[in-house]
Amino acid sequence: MKRVTSVPAVFAVILVAVVSVAGQSQPQSGAPPTRTVRGGVESQERNFLNRIRRLTVDGKRAGEGYWSPDGKRLVFQSERDAANPFYQIYVLDLSTGDTRRISPGMGKTTCAFFRPNSTEIEFASTHLDPNSLKYQKDELDFRASGKERRYAWDYDASMDIFTYDEKTGAIKQLTTAKGYDAEGGYSPDGQWIAFSSMRDAYNRTLSAAERKQLELDPSYFAEVYIMKADGSGQKRLTTENGYDGGTFFTRDGRIVWRHFEENGLIANVWTMKPDGTDKKQITDFGSMSWAPYEHPSGEYFLFASNKLGFENFEVFMVDKAGLKEPVRITYSEGFDGLPVPSPDGTQLAWTSSRAGGTGAAGQIYLAQWNHEAAMAALKAAGPRVKHTK
Repeated sequence: MKRVTSVPAVFAVILVAVVSVAGQSQPQSGAPPTRTVRGGVESQERNFLNRIRRLTVDGKRAGEGYWSPDGKRLVFQSERDAANPFYQIYVLDLSTGDTRRISPGMGKTTCAFFRPNSTEIEFASTHLDPNSLKYQKDELDFRASGKERRYAWDYDASMDIFTYDEKTGAIKQLTTAKGYDAEGGYSPDGQWIAFSSMRDAYNRTLSAAERKQLELDPSYFAEVYIMKADGSGQKRLTTENGYDGGTFFTRDGRIVWRHFEENGLIANVWTMKPDGTDKKQITDFGSMSWAPYEHPSGEYFLFASNKLGFENFEVFMVDKAGLKEPVRITYSEGFDGLPVPSPDGTQLAWTSSRAGGTGAAGQIYLAQWNHEAAMAALKAAGPRVKHTK
């Protein structure tokens, strides 16, 4: 979801442009003024997060950590291979600290997720692209030159969704359409995958204006799709202009995702039924709000937003119905986002650049989550304010 960005890629999840939205620097209800203490972390953060510690340390960056159904492991993406400058997928055993790569090791990868009631893990990858090794060399050469550029997520048209079987080691391809296919998440029973695809930019004749839009920003063509866990029955669920993606199922079987307005400046959290009906807007925050994930209690969503300024993404939460104004969770300069609670709801994993401040690469952090405090804060939050037309 981005056009111009310097936030970690994980945000494929992820990202349109990191741009400043008029008026977004002023805190609203549920977003109290920042009071910087203890190395830039606001003391109010401890109302919800305790025992904060950095979980990943290897490599240039890491992010998008998603829990196994039993809460004992995380699957995540990381740049840590000297021969490949792009993300690969790893599984971390939280009890032993052992980490192993489960993606092929070639090309680019993103957006992994454990399949419930199965030994499979789905992820997106470009490893079948015959140009993968060339792209890796080109990027390594660029970095070796000492040159720098703003980080930008690459919506590679060769990105497809695959599964890795932890029992057999077999890798299976689920999508084959030209265009970025990624950002997948399984239904609670493991029988369906909701995902984002930009195939609509490649499977029909585009107008001159659309061709220009594709060159400028391919994410504009991203829509939410659903398919069975074996890759069959692929069906498009959204049709609105603007980037739709970051899909996950809720505990009651709905799909939660983030929709960007056509101009790419504003994004909000939405939910719908898995057949694409009954779409409901959950946030109206006047900013780039994305990466929504439901707390296991079913009471609220956690998401990221740059409500407080240009590149200052923070984690917020909002009640399940979207009746209240979102409540701020993190207080750290730079990037805090992609929040994912543990299956029992007692811990929170998220991606943060707090170790290095604004512009730094992200790593995964872990903290104890105070659900009781979250419920009290949501109860005290004011009604949702309409920020957009």
